[in-house]
Amino acid sequence: MKLVIATNNQGKVREIKQILSPLGYEPVSLKDEGIDIEVVEDGDTFEENAHKKAKAVYDICRCPVIADDSGLEIDFLDGAPGIYSARYAGEGATDEQRINKILEELDGVDESMRGARFVCALYCILDDDTEYSVRGTLEGRIGTEPMGENGFGYDPIFMVDDDTSVAMLSAEEKNRISHRASAINQLAEILAKENR
Repeated sequence: MKLVIATNNQGKVREIKQILSPLGYEPVSLKDEGIDIEVVEDGDTFEENAHKKAKAVYDICRCPVIADDSGLEIDFLDGAPGIYSARYAGEGATDEQRINKILEELDGVDESMRGARFVCALYCILDDDTEYSVRGTLEGRIGTEPMGENGFGYDPIFMVDDDTSVAMLSAEEKNRISHRASAINQLAEILAKENR
């Protein structure tokens, strides 16, 4: 089954393809489908934003669509950056600028108060009558400096244990534990039941 991934983020496209392709799905990007759309993410939750993106793309292609909205929640910052994760250091900011902003805000904060989680809300529209929403999380903490060369976004400062950031994991390791993998695997289970 072809699934259009409603994102222009190639990192997300790559991760979703790596997890769903072996399960018999054919995930394709907006670019693959020739769809050029920027959906305004003005929802109050990850779920609202994911639904908005999925619906906008579904209305164009009228075929199965999967959309995600994901981000970082930091306990010390009362859940920020949350749904504003991509724009936290301003529109057009680089991953490095966003990371530096977080590190500055947590400068001097004790390790016990640096708890955080990655959240991924995934929304899938199969047809006019069939829609699903799932959520995956990955618990960890924010490190004191970027570590690792893999991944994207906040991966270099998100520590899964005392000395390992998400950016130090291989793609295979990340896809076993990540918030996105958790959500995609939940969705894959639902889709498997759909196809029985």
